[in-house]
Amino acid sequence: MIQTDKKWLGIAAGLLLLPVVAACAPETAQTPPETAPAQPSPGLTESPSATAPTASDRNIAELAADDDSLSTFNSVLETAGMTETLRGQGPYTVFAPSNQAFAAIPAETREQILRPENREKLRQVLSYHVVARNLPANQLQSGEVNTIAGQPLNVQVNQGTQQVSVNDASVTQPNLQATNGVVHVVDRVILPPDFAL
Repeated sequence: MIQTDKKWLGIAAGLLLLPVVAACAPETAQTPPETAPAQPSPGLTESPSATAPTASDRNIAELAADDDSLSTFNSVLETAGMTETLRGQGPYTVFAPSNQAFAAIPAETREQILRPENREKLRQVLSYHVVARNLPANQLQSGEVNTIAGQPLNVQVNQGTQQVSVNDASVTQPNLQATNGVVHVVDRVILPPDFAL
C-alpha cells in the first residue's frame, strides 16, 4: 500500500513540475517563410511605359503631401490654393515637378512668384501641369494635350527608349497612381508660353 502511495505521489509531483520545466525550456522562434525581395522602384533608366500604375487609396493632393520628393510641389499647391482642386473627383494627370526642379529655379524668381500678389500667376503655372484626363505613361503619345490652364502641353515619346518628355521637361518617375488620376514626376517646372511675372 505504501508502495502504491509513493508511486502516485511520484506521478503527481511529475505532473506538477511539468509546467515549470516547460517554462524553463528555451524558446524556439518560428522562422517566417522566405519571400521574394521587393523590386526596386522605377528609376531614371526604366522606361515610363514599362512601369504599370499601382493602386492607391489616396487622391493626388494626398499623394503629393505624402511623397518627400514632391514636398515643394505640395507646398506650392497650398500657396496657390489648388489643393482642393487635386482632391476633386478628376480624373487628372499631373506632371509634378520634383523638389530638384523647383530648386533649379533662381531664388529671386521663386520668391517673386510665391508672393501673395502673384497667387493668380502661380495658379496659372500649376494649372499648366494638369490635364483633365487620366493618362498613364503607356497611354501617352507624341502630340499636344490640353491643360486645365487652357493651353496645350507638347508631349514627346521616344519610340526607341519610350522616354517621355513634356515641353522641355523629362518624366523621371511615371505612374504614381491616385484615386482621381495619375502623377508623373518631371525634372523641370513647365512654364506656359509667353509667361512673365
